Amino acid sequence: MALSGGESRTSGAAGAYAEPMPARMSPAPSEQVDSHASAMPQWHAVVWDDAVNLMDYVTEVLCRHFGYPRPTAHALMLEVHHLGRAVVSRGTRERMEADVLAMHSYGLHATLERAS
Repeated sequence: MALSGGESRTSGAAGAYAEPMPARMSPAPSEQVDSHASAMPQWHAVVWDDAVNLMDYVTEVLCRHFGYPRPTAHALMLEVHHLGRAVVSRGTRERMEADVLAMHSYGLHATLERAS
């Protein structure tokens, strides 16, 4: 429902909606992040071997989700098959958590681990 010129929408005891704050183009100096990679701990998404998923399927998942070329995905799949596990991505904890959840959605066994 559109509001006419003098009307305001209220939300119970909270009152009228506040005007949106203008977006800042750059962070304040105190909010700037140090660009050194060593300051941010690195995490790994690890895919584990299982007796359920076929090797071709694991290769396809790695190509599809991570965008790896087929030879890279195949090499990672062989690492999973022969060594029992492979680190398939590296980055921030939040990104690796998303990758682990994605691997679970494909039916692969995956975990998050902190880089040493």
